[in-house]
Amino acid sequence: MVKFYSSKDTYSYPFPAVTLAYFLRYPNPYSTHVLSTDTISRYFDPETQRLTTVRLHLKRSKLPSAVVKLLPRSLLGASASGESQTYILEKSVVDINEGWMDSECQNLEFTGVLSVIERQVFRRPVPHVSDEAKLFQGMEGAARRHGFLNFGGSGAGAKVGVDLNGETTDVESSVTLHSHVGETWRKKRQAAQEGTFSSSDEEQPQKMGFLRSWGTATLQRNIEKIGLTRTLRSQPNAREGMKVVLERMREGGLVGVLEGMRKDREAILQGHDLFKKNGGPHAKDD
Repeated sequence: MVKFYSSKDTYSYPFPAVTLAYFLRYPNPYSTHVLSTDTISRYFDPETQRLTTVRLHLKRSKLPSAVVKLLPRSLLGASASGESQTYILEKSVVDINEGWMDSECQNLEFTGVLSVIERQVFRRPVPHVSDEAKLFQGMEGAARRHGFLNFGGSGAGAKVGVDLNGETTDVESSVTLHSHVGETWRKKRQAAQEGTFSSSDEEQPQKMGFLRSWGTATLQRNIEKIGLTRTLRSQPNAREGMKVVLERMREGGLVGVLEGMRKDREAILQGHDLFKKNGGPHAKDD
C-alpha cells in the first residue's frame, strides 16, 4: 500500500544553471516555511567527476488535520496539536560531464505515520542529430580547420545569456508515500503488554476502538491518500520556486540570486514572528 506521484517538466535553462538553482532554491517566495538549510557533507570524487552533497532542511510543518483526527494522540506525540518543525534529509549527486543530477529527500519526523521520499532527476537533453546534420557538421568542421569559416568572435552578440542559448533541462520528479502507522501501532501495543509503555490519555479508547474496527490496511490507505493530496498541492509551488530562482539568475546572475535570498529570509523571519504571535501557520508548502 504505497501511493506514488510522478511528473515530468522542462526548464528553459541550461543544465549548470538549473543545478545551481537547485542548491540555491531556499528560501524563495513559494517556500517561506523553510527555516534553514545546512550542508552536512560535500565530496567530489576525482575519478568519477561527481559531486555528492548531503544537506539538512528545517521546515515548519504539521500533520494534516485529517490525519490528526484519525489517529490517537499516543501515536502522534508532540505533533498531535499545533505547529511543529520537521527535518528533511537531502542527498544529491551531480555529474556535470554526463549532464545529470539525482537528488532524494526524505522526512525524518512523523515517519511512524507517513514516510515521504521525493526524488528528482535532472538531465541535459541529448539532441537528436540526423545523418544529414552529421554530414553538414563534418563539412563545417573541416571548413573551420582550413580557415574558410569564422563564426562567433568578440563582437556584439558573441556573449549569450543563460536564457538565450536555447538549452533546456529535463526533470523527472517522483514522490513515494508509505504509511507505517500499523507497524507503530503494533509496537506500542506490544510495549504496553510488556509493561514498558504507558499512555497519558489511556490510548483514547473510543478512537482506538474505531481504528481496530476500521482495519490497519484501510487506515494506511487513507493516510497515504491524504499525503498524496498534499503532494499534489505542493509540487506546483516547488516548480514555481525554482523558476523564481532561475529568473533571478537570468536577470542578475549569482548576485541577483543572493539578494533575492536575503529579502526572502527577512520576510520569513517577519512571518515567523507573526506566526508565533498568532499561533498558526502562514506559510506555503513546497
